[in-house]
Amino acid sequence: MNIGQDTNINNDTHHLLQMGWTSHFQAQWEPFSNNGLIPARVTGVRKNSFYTSNGKSEWLATLSGRLKYDTGGLYPATGDWVLMTDAVISRVLARENTLSRGASGARSKQEAQPQKEQVIAANLNTVAIVSGLDQDFNLRRIERYLTLVYNCGLDPVIILTKADLHPDPDHFAGEVEAVAFGVPIHLVSASEDTGLAALTPYLAFGRTMAMVGSSGAGKSTLVNRLYGKAVQPTASISTHVGKGKHTTTSRDLIMMPQGGMVIDNPGIREISFWEVDQGIDAAFPEIEKLGLECRFADCTHTREPGCRVLGAVDGGEIPRGRLENYWKMKRELEYLSHRRHKSAGRVEKERWKEVTLKIKAMKKGNDRII
Repeated sequence: MNIGQDTNINNDTHHLLQMGWTSHFQAQWEPFSNNGLIPARVTGVRKNSFYTSNGKSEWLATLSGRLKYDTGGLYPATGDWVLMTDAVISRVLARENTLSRGASGARSKQEAQPQKEQVIAANLNTVAIVSGLDQDFNLRRIERYLTLVYNCGLDPVIILTKADLHPDPDHFAGEVEAVAFGVPIHLVSASEDTGLAALTPYLAFGRTMAMVGSSGAGKSTLVNRLYGKAVQPTASISTHVGKGKHTTTSRDLIMMPQGGMVIDNPGIREISFWEVDQGIDAAFPEIEKLGLECRFADCTHTREPGCRVLGAVDGGEIPRGRLENYWKMKRELEYLSHRRHKSAGRVEKERWKEVTLKIKAMKKGNDRII
């Protein structure tokens, strides 16, 4: 079936808008609107195929040969907008944003840093950091998630699940509030539907929210309760180690009855960075602010005299564990930044080496003629 011929984009505007279509993508599609190419959003990625939808129809699509072997182009990820015809994707539209991390299992020996990017999801309005109020709860991990989300230039929200497991869940919310300045925090209990109504704005018409967190944090259960029926598989938590199983094995974009979309991700055990932005500043604003009062402008907040940050730790204003987590992530991000600059310099060096060799070859050819 030629979907380009059977689809009238003007009549399907409402469906596209519900799928998250914006002027950003409209401007990219217009030059191809007369070529039989139609826009669709990637709702799931499998080994050699992609689930796509325009909000009205769904297709199992494949990549065109050109796109499949174009190593410099974008490879479709869940949440991407693509142009296609006859269920063949020929172009990936430039993203508004990307939630990505360093791919696990692809690390260099030096500093054990990731060597490849893994795109978790694309074109998002909100990233929900989901943490269960059981053995999954970990403030340092939440700080790391926040840094990851801020590095990608995205807006985080924190959802604390399993609030029914504790007589005073507000205590945990207070702990998170102390390390997640200005970030919305929601206590929910999927088993009792407590707090679910407060999540409705994130699922409004045309909005996309991605959920990240450990296996067993309750992401899939939460999706099912928000949807009103089971659309994602779930499993019980191990009482021995307190860890959940990877019941969600793929990243799928799910249309929700509230009008928006959710991307439920498999549990993340390794939160590695890839983007290098101002995420550390946004995740640790009080450390960055106090750092301006240090005696030395380049203070590392480790052992320098007159360090205002160390003074705050000694005075109980900042927990020692929070500062140590800041140090660790700061080192990782500095290493990533250094490697990016080094790689860029190496590319430039190799380019000029190639130019020099061509010039030498030309001179040698001229000498032979003479």
